[in-house]
Amino acid sequence: MPDQNKIGSALISVYHKDGLAPIIELLHKLGVVIYATGGTQDFITAMGVPVVAVENITDYPSILGGRVKTLHPKVFGGILGRRENSEDLLQLENYKIPAIDLVIVDLYPFEKTVASNAGQDEIIEKIDVGGISLIRAAAKNFNDVVIIPSLDDYAVLLDELKSSNGCTSLEFRRKQAAKAFAVSSHYDTAIHSWFVGNATNVFKSSILKSQTLRYGENPHQQGVFYGNLDEMLEQLAGRELSYNNLLDIDAALSLANDFKTPVTAILKHNNACGVATGPDPLSNWKAALAADPVSAFGGIIVTTSEVNEILASEIGKLFFEVLIAPSFTPGALQILMEKKNRILLQLKKQMVQEKQFRTILNGVLWQERDSSVETEVNLQSVTSVLPTAEQIRDLLFANAIVKHSRSNTIVIASESRLIAAGVGQTSRVDALEQAIEKARKFGLSIEGAVMASDAFFPFPDCVEIAHKAGIKAVIQPGGSKKDQESIDYCNKNGLSMVFTGVRHFRH
Repeated sequence: MPDQNKIGSALISVYHKDGLAPIIELLHKLGVVIYATGGTQDFITAMGVPVVAVENITDYPSILGGRVKTLHPKVFGGILGRRENSEDLLQLENYKIPAIDLVIVDLYPFEKTVASNAGQDEIIEKIDVGGISLIRAAAKNFNDVVIIPSLDDYAVLLDELKSSNGCTSLEFRRKQAAKAFAVSSHYDTAIHSWFVGNATNVFKSSILKSQTLRYGENPHQQGVFYGNLDEMLEQLAGRELSYNNLLDIDAALSLANDFKTPVTAILKHNNACGVATGPDPLSNWKAALAADPVSAFGGIIVTTSEVNEILASEIGKLFFEVLIAPSFTPGALQILMEKKNRILLQLKKQMVQEKQFRTILNGVLWQERDSSVETEVNLQSVTSVLPTAEQIRDLLFANAIVKHSRSNTIVIASESRLIAAGVGQTSRVDALEQAIEKARKFGLSIEGAVMASDAFFPFPDCVEIAHKAGIKAVIQPGGSKKDQESIDYCNKNGLSMVFTGVRHFRH
């Protein structure tokens, strides 16, 4: 098994012809015999390069509207024949099967066709059969054949052929075989996903694009992001994004996406430590920072407003890891880029994963994303005192923050700003007391504020503590066997309380 294989023949069958011409020209220059199908053959002929139609090998025309072109022993025999196996070589000679050293395939664009909302018939016709078979066959016989499974690999093929005078190394062929099976696996997963729709009896997920991170959650752990961040975010400045940065960015954008009014939020370890909404971005920033200026240090900032010079000057006073905004003025960028490690991200397109999964034990947990955003129509007033319009606004504001905080969590809010939050506690009482203590620590008044809980109160202790701290209105899912005890306490002490009927646990 020689390490270097000279390319003597190539089979090319591609959907997209972009970037193909330089390869054709080089193969022709190297004296390679080129076989091709249909449109690819026409493309090569138009270049003035000799090409042999696959039909001349098989003695069969393309049939069934192009569904069957390459599915023939004379094609697959030439790909799968082992060059150092004397019996294989004898059979290739007896059946007049030409050996094929290079296979270039670009599959029908199945995923793009599905994404275009095409009809079923069009989608079905974009399920590639011959191409996927060619990929698998060439990859299987990587000892002798090199496979180029998509146009993304055209450049690497050119580099290999130019640097090795028309030869390919075993290392290169094996690497390409691994890529080929990644392509075929991804393609089949996409087809399977389309057929099963929302069925959940089988877990399959495939993402071809990846980005190696500096490390994982901690320096001793490896980390990789699978996906294409460039579709969603443009990094304007700063160092490479880390694993923890990405977790916080996801949490920040998920939170901001639930607000329909301009919002600014500061997050740390996936939890909001400052949030404010209102028409003035500068006021929103100052109010968000005031909630917890200590935790804000080294945090992730997201705003749904443009960052101008005035806002940039204020934000720039704080040490932060990441700032995300829909746009930055040139002057703002100049100010913020004075410190080179600051990561500045421009949101190009909000993209939300509707399905979530994580590995646990010896399997995977799957769930739908918590996409519930409660509005006034979802609120059930359960107390004799009804919340005012201003309180309803603040209750919904606090409820949105609760949804994106680690359980158990309590959020205290007033005037469309986060006053304090208690997050990640093992009891709801601890979460409430943490929030109250934090508000007092930073000199923020709780008098007249509202409180949100991610889950029901099993006992009336939380509403009692909240009342004694000055809170006047409460929002919670309801559903406890002892709901009435909390309702009775509120009625006795003049608090208003509403139920949403929706729990927002987050673990």
